[in-house]
Amino acid sequence: MILLGHRRLLDVLAVGDEEAAALGVNVGRVRLFVVVAATIATAAAVAVSGLIAFVGIIVPHTIRLVAGGSYRLLLPLSVVVGAGFLVFADVIARTVMSPAELPIGVVTAFFGAPFFAVVLHTSKRRA
Repeated sequence: MILLGHRRLLDVLAVGDEEAAALGVNVGRVRLFVVVAATIATAAAVAVSGLIAFVGIIVPHTIRLVAGGSYRLLLPLSVVVGAGFLVFADVIARTVMSPAELPIGVVTAFFGAPFFAVVLHTSKRRA
């Protein structure tokens, strides 16, 4: 919720530190606040759910490709699509080897590994 409340300031920071400061944003304070909030949220999510961290990386990157880079859209869409993706992964984990259950981390890694291979491949081509 803290990050959602600062999404407009994140859009302002995206144009650059000097421009954001010229618009009246305390760049250092906002950056520190957002990094601390993101760190605490990530630690809490991993502590509760385990190592399904691919969701936190795959979904925002995909949303950014589809909806653009505006944090006003990116953050709320990442929350909704990330939750939907986890439900989808859970359904797959529970049904693919029924009556046994596949760990959800395996399912998210199944989607995450090819995604990062594509991202790595395209970033090498640009460089």
